Amino acid sequence: MSRERFEELVADALDEVPQELLNLMRNVVILVEDESPPGEPELLGLYEGHALTDRGWDYAGVLPDRITIYRNPILRICDTDDDVVEEVAVTVVHEIAHHFGIDDHRLHDLGWG
Repeated sequence: MSRERFEELVADALDEVPQELLNLMRNVVILVEDESPPGEPELLGLYEGHALTDRGWDYAGVLPDRITIYRNPILRICDTDDDVVEEVAVTVVHEIAHHFGIDDHRLHDLGWG
């Protein structure tokens, strides 16, 4: 799958997130990279930053949080285009949830692991 098509799927997944939640996202950028960082397991996505629940009165002047969706690891675990669509949606929601302070354990309990 081309990078362009994959980026469209990420945009489509974001369109499915309720607007009320998107409106609450502050100082965060969503990126697509081909590969997860060297030395890391096959990550599908990664949230880097300060979750909203961790931001205090002294949160100011920081670079945006980053949500990165990794194209090739997702493509490697999916058999069909439909599988890619579903995995991209799950990964996007999973990483956005981290922005809101929801940890992996809770996400797995909710079925978004």
